[in-house]
Amino acid sequence: MLDVDPALFGETEERKELREVLRDFLAETSSPEDVRKHMAGGRGYDEALWSRMATELGVQGLAIPEEYGGSGYSFAELAVVVEEAGRALLCAPLLSTVVLATSTLLLSGDREACARYLPRIAAGTLTATVAGFEGHGGVRAEPGPGGWVGSGTADFVLDGCGADVILVAARTAEGAALFACEREAEGLSRTARPVLDGTRPQALVAFADTPLLPIGEPGSAAAVAERALDIGRAALAAEQVGGSAHALEATVSFVRQRRQFGRQIGSFQAIKHRLADLLVEIEAARSAAAYAAACVTASSEESPVAASAAKVVCSGAYSRATAEYVQMHGGIGFTWEHPAHLYVRRARSAEVLFGTADDHRARLARLLGLDAA
Repeated sequence: MLDVDPALFGETEERKELREVLRDFLAETSSPEDVRKHMAGGRGYDEALWSRMATELGVQGLAIPEEYGGSGYSFAELAVVVEEAGRALLCAPLLSTVVLATSTLLLSGDREACARYLPRIAAGTLTATVAGFEGHGGVRAEPGPGGWVGSGTADFVLDGCGADVILVAARTAEGAALFACEREAEGLSRTARPVLDGTRPQALVAFADTPLLPIGEPGSAAAVAERALDIGRAALAAEQVGGSAHALEATVSFVRQRRQFGRQIGSFQAIKHRLADLLVEIEAARSAAAYAAACVTASSEESPVAASAAKVVCSGAYSRATAEYVQMHGGIGFTWEHPAHLYVRRARSAEVLFGTADDHRARLARLLGLDAA
């Protein structure tokens, strides 16, 4: 933590105001009924809402440098956005476009690619995602008469069916390299995957001699992808904290109203203890997520450790919070009409996204030099 400014952990006035504005906006636009409607829709999100987020709040361009049409804020502010989105279970390509794809473009150092795509991302007129970063499938690229072409598949691509641009890590003769593939490219096909969490669509993306546009330096994809994934893990941890906080607050509100044996069930000692334990676990997750966000903001060498630790802690807290959300609501918590199951689905899917908790415990052991022991 020596290279991380402690001020990055605090809630500045700007971040507090951003949180309040976002919470009010999402309370109005992302109700459980809205979530169900978007899950059943074509692209899985409301394009008009996505546009409003860009034009009214500037969400998409918040952490994009001003030279590319953004506001030039840091990941610390973006983490506030992702946390509030997780609290409201927002259906939008926020993680894929605003976190992963934007980070990948900036990390690539390719100013031409950044100038081509980032202004449109900031304006809310272009969505993007990444493919092949976690080794799901394999794409090979080679130079052709008219430029680079790619063949192969990439599976479990976030928002893969709806993204306007896919940033893909592909094998080449010189090593792994980054490429961009646009929506209308010949030979590109996408198949929606059946997923537990309908608020976060995934797809199998196939390339068949598909035109690709190279991004960044040849052979740089592995390093860029790993750094982008750690940024994604830090963002996912913030989202999990937001969802956990919602589950706790909704449960506390319910147990204060629900009466059994002539008393509020929240007055029972067993309920109090369970909620107190859950609060402690969520606050630990909040600390882990804040440290991961601070490391990303400071471009700290501790980012991989912080991201993996946050993934482990926040995944456990979110799963427990949603389990208590269902259990303490009694019979109604098990119904399709109640929103609890939507949070359970998000928690379970987030638990395995970017690696499971066991994967990250093993990674932490390697990073800290404990694997030999």
